Amino acid sequence: MIRKRTIAYALGGVLVPAAAVAYGLLPASAASAGPVKGLAGKCVDVAAASTANGTAIQLYDCNGTNAQIWTVGNSDGSLRALGKCLDVTAASTADGAKIQLYDCNGTGAQKWTTGSGSALVNTGSGKCLDVPAGNSANGTQLQIWSCNAGANQQWTLPGGSTTPTTPAGTNLDNPAKKDVAMQIVSAAENSSLDWRAQFSYIEDIGDGRGYTAGIIGFCSGTGDMLELVEAYTATKPGNVLAKYLPALRSVNGTDSHAGLDPNFTRDWRTAAGDATFQAAQESERDRVYFNPSVRDGKNDGVRALGQFAYYDAAVMHGYEGMRQIRSRALQRAKPPAQGGNETTWLNAFLDERVIEMKKEEAHSDTSRVDTAQRVFLRNGNLDLNTPLDFAVYGEPFRIN
Repeated sequence: MIRKRTIAYALGGVLVPAAAVAYGLLPASAASAGPVKGLAGKCVDVAAASTANGTAIQLYDCNGTNAQIWTVGNSDGSLRALGKCLDVTAASTADGAKIQLYDCNGTGAQKWTTGSGSALVNTGSGKCLDVPAGNSANGTQLQIWSCNAGANQQWTLPGGSTTPTTPAGTNLDNPAKKDVAMQIVSAAENSSLDWRAQFSYIEDIGDGRGYTAGIIGFCSGTGDMLELVEAYTATKPGNVLAKYLPALRSVNGTDSHAGLDPNFTRDWRTAAGDATFQAAQESERDRVYFNPSVRDGKNDGVRALGQFAYYDAAVMHGYEGMRQIRSRALQRAKPPAQGGNETTWLNAFLDERVIEMKKEEAHSDTSRVDTAQRVFLRNGNLDLNTPLDFAVYGEPFRIN
């Protein structure tokens, strides 16, 4: 069971970049291929139609060649041409980072969403696909830049669409729904919709579980941090955290820092800049918490909101803790798969969730249920469709 860090009450509001509240992932259900058109009616183009890693992605006169045929709506959120992915060089988040073609690897540097207007937002950085200085000359290499709604950040996707949407009725593991889920959880855990900014987070919050870190609150005292570093090391031996594996095994089940201090937090933040470590965090989050919760929701016949309620409970109480909450809810109501009413069932589940939260002082503020999930449920938004307006700890959020 994991225990997330305590989030301070907002005393002045948290600034959330406009792009972060306007995400709408390119939907897997609407996969299509064709040109991506931008400034001056020109096309996103792979320079010289080369398939070499690092090939520049440029603006060029549209010519119908394979170097300008992009597949959008892929399940991993990527844009693909010539069998490779549109990629931010070195997974940089800096303004001006160049765009290249690279082997598809599932990292945030290759995930793209539709933002406000017809922007394309790189989810790893929260920044927009951009034509530098509005230069429409052939051969201008594209970059990422802070989103500003300029003409040099407006793109038309294959089929002429500028605002692809996620179909109603899709499950939480649809990429668009999943990103919404991550934003809602981050609002509660981090007072920010920018969940990707949390890869480097680490601190001991004094809850008896040692260090809490990363996008899902991996803890040194509960085993999931150990499993994460083991997975990272299996993929990338000799990484900066590998040397802490003996200590992580030793402190598992305790709040001890023995063998971790004084440099573990520094090295964690260093590792967080590695796309391989980021991918490992996402993979472990999915394996331990997200995928089992969504699977259980599907088995119970609940839609995206119910699947999210299960996942959010697993984030705070651990997957087995979520299962215990579900077991108690079964004494009150039945899920749709057992002939029950979906709304009645979710109210029963949330009732039991609130009871569980109040057992621990750090979780006694139940606004992530009361002024978020309950709001969606009262509105009949069982598909968790955007836009979503909600509050956590009294702080308002909006996901478009």
